[in-house]
Amino acid sequence: MSRGLCLALFLVPLLFVPLRAHAQESDPEVAAIRSNFEYGKYAEVIDRAKARIDRGNLNEQQLADLHELAGLAAFNLQRMTDAERHFAAMLRLDPDSSLDPFVVPPPAVAYFDKLKERMASELEFLRQERRLRQERARGEAERRERERLAAEEQRRRVEALARQVTVRTVEKRNFLVNFVPFGAGQFQQGRNSLGIIFAATEGVLAVTSVIAYFAYEALFETSTIELDDVLTETGRASITVRYIPTRRSGQADAWRLLKVGSAAGFYSIYALGVADALYHHDDQVVRTSIEERPEPAPSAPEPGRSPSARLQLFPTSGGLGAGLTLTF
Repeated sequence: MSRGLCLALFLVPLLFVPLRAHAQESDPEVAAIRSNFEYGKYAEVIDRAKARIDRGNLNEQQLADLHELAGLAAFNLQRMTDAERHFAAMLRLDPDSSLDPFVVPPPAVAYFDKLKERMASELEFLRQERRLRQERARGEAERRERERLAAEEQRRRVEALARQVTVRTVEKRNFLVNFVPFGAGQFQQGRNSLGIIFAATEGVLAVTSVIAYFAYEALFETSTIELDDVLTETGRASITVRYIPTRRSGQADAWRLLKVGSAAGFYSIYALGVADALYHHDDQVVRTSIEERPEPAPSAPEPGRSPSARLQLFPTSGGLGAGLTLTF
């Protein structure tokens, strides 16, 4: 991080210190009335506090502070009617309020506590009313939060639907593939489980038939027989005979039966597979799917652009605010 950036970040907390202090004293007249009370100008405090309260536009804490200052000022001047009126107004704003015994003289604290005891039933009613208001406010806040979450969820759903794209895929299927053995027609139609059954069954039968064929052929023997009654220019005629010895006749029958049976089974399963593929054949199949459109990639920063910092001041409800914007 550069030295200039460190300096900018260090200045931000310093800027907020006077801003927060200014926000706490948002009404200068309330601060002036408090200053008059500290200097013992009690009559002026009562008059200015009453005038400021009548003008309104105060929050609850400021209003309670003014009633406290006016009540203490009236008590110090022995204007008990005004003191009781301001203290009672202070208690009606906050039934659990009290005077600080480390700042307020004991007689004023005792007077305030007695007034609080006399108003106990009214204050209890105000507490209950305040609790009801707080519960209603809490319920209203929860309702607004639920509505906000529901609206946010609805917005996300709308954005998700806006990103969805319907894709239709048209698959062309070859009619001749249905006549290929080993479940080719079923695999083309996407029925892979049945295709595996046909392929495995036909494969086992075909291999069995081939093995039986070669085993049967291995049983043959070859011998040459001379013919006594037939003469040729080179001598007696002879013929070559290919035969299965009598001792192997049982093996020959078994292998021949296995060869013919497995071949018949292969062609039977093959015919069944072809018939099934023809029954389920479609020249073309249209598939529909919903896909999400990819979000656009963030734009790359402009080449050659150097980082920059910018300090901004903006008004808030309680004063001023400051913000620092960094651009890289």
